[in-house]
Amino acid sequence: MLDRRSFLMGVAAVAVSGVVSRPVWAAPGDAGAFIQSLAESAMNTVAVKDLADSERVNRFRSLFVNTFDLPEISRFVLGRYWRAANDAQKAEFQKLFEDIQVYTWTRRFKEYNGETLELGGVKGEGEGDFIVDSQMKRAKLSPINVSWRVRRVGETFRILDIIVEGASMAITFRSDYGAVLSSQGGKVDGLLDVMRKKVDQLKLG
Repeated sequence: MLDRRSFLMGVAAVAVSGVVSRPVWAAPGDAGAFIQSLAESAMNTVAVKDLADSERVNRFRSLFVNTFDLPEISRFVLGRYWRAANDAQKAEFQKLFEDIQVYTWTRRFKEYNGETLELGGVKGEGEGDFIVDSQMKRAKLSPINVSWRVRRVGETFRILDIIVEGASMAITFRSDYGAVLSSQGGKVDGLLDVMRKKVDQLKLG
């Protein structure tokens, strides 16, 4: 059975790469259009069949760093430990976190099997933040509700969280990394060592 984090990441990766349909009333340049563009880019560049693993990694890394707010996500995931970490530890955590997500998500893109992402409504969540609702449609299976928390950054948006059937990926990551930190006596260096080993393991496939 898949654990919670694996399930969320699997659904999110497939949702990102899904063919998008959206209401005709959605205005261009809004948060929904941003998610639509993301899904179309992933579909056309990362979810391509018979793509070499190294090229898939490179393509998704470019997409990931340009559409997710990695500094903000890193701060949230580390929580109180972020304030205790020095600049070098923060920088290494963000890079290792990026590597882990890129290598893990890249594998998930291979699971794409023609699912479609139907965009729904967009609602404001405070100044500059929005929730974009969607459903991942699957043949012969019930649809999966996927919501995207995004923040306006200048003329574009960045993703802060993906919520699958009410379960937040950001909160799940925070819980997972918090558990590792607890097992390492609350030491950020201990967490970084675990993450380095995880990256090495993922690189080996």
